[in-house]
Amino acid sequence: MVKTKASNRKTIDSYTINGTLKTIKLGDSVLMRNEESDKPPYVARVEKMWADWRNNVKVEVRWYYRPEESIGGRRPFHGAKEVFLSDHTDIQSADTIEGKCTVHTFKRYTKLENVEADDFFCRFEYRAASGTFNPDKVAVYCKCEMPYNPDDLMVECEECKDWFHPSCVGLSLEQVRLLDHFFCADCSNEANVE
Repeated sequence: MVKTKASNRKTIDSYTINGTLKTIKLGDSVLMRNEESDKPPYVARVEKMWADWRNNVKVEVRWYYRPEESIGGRRPFHGAKEVFLSDHTDIQSADTIEGKCTVHTFKRYTKLENVEADDFFCRFEYRAASGTFNPDKVAVYCKCEMPYNPDDLMVECEECKDWFHPSCVGLSLEQVRLLDHFFCADCSNEANVE
């Protein structure tokens, strides 16, 4: 009787990355080797792991896309460390895992005191085949009505609580850093009328 392929594999719940002491578990975010050495590693989430009868470990991963890898490409509001959790999955050799990383929620990422090389954030899910996002709308700020980019300095109006890019309100970054108080043009005009 010939064994079926499924019976030749054993489900595992952890894997130690070759040459390191770092252990990967289900649900962890990882950096996967990019075949193009001049490009950054891919980011993925480990969904399943198993070893075959030769003890070769395979992982099923759900890919994170960088903005430039998505239909429509990178937009001004995308952060440098932004990734989108996609519905695209693949089976890869665990040997292609270069290391662990952390994909934070957008809110948690914006509260980090120090952003490390292996820190990313995700605020959208991405459907690879259709190029659509969930959610398909996010809050916008400033006169330019752009979503928040955590890489850009913004200043909050003390009256209306809206956030503004310094350049959109005619201020330099240095001027903003020296401000004790800020009121946007609309709130300043309303105060002068009363």
